Amino acid sequence: MRWQLAALLASGAIVPLSGTVMAHHSFAMFDQENPIELVGIMQEFKFTSPHTFIILTVREEDGRVAVWNLEGGSPTGLIRDGWSNKSLKPGDELKVKIAPLRSGAPGGAWTTQQINFQDGRPVAASP
Repeated sequence: MRWQLAALLASGAIVPLSGTVMAHHSFAMFDQENPIELVGIMQEFKFTSPHTFIILTVREEDGRVAVWNLEGGSPTGLIRDGWSNKSLKPGDELKVKIAPLRSGAPGGAWTTQQINFQDGRPVAASP
């Protein structure tokens, strides 16, 4: 009986925390219904947990230069898709379709299936 009570109390403590964990991984801030395409020069590739990031310099239609912060999947997920921390390097010219931030700020979410080098070559893992 004491063991069952301990298990019940432990479960009760974990359930409220599960919502917090799930909220952290929400992509609700991105407008996945209206993707946009960006062409730019990669400044930095952050191959970090829990999410990877690409910092991309993009020349806007009016000629201004904007820095876009693009959030990707986990390094583990990228590795499964054949990527490594050396797949991108500063100066690489990229074409990427993203789900932009709903706020309108220069940022969005990207996936490995929607990113290529500007010349059309797919991004592949480096040896």
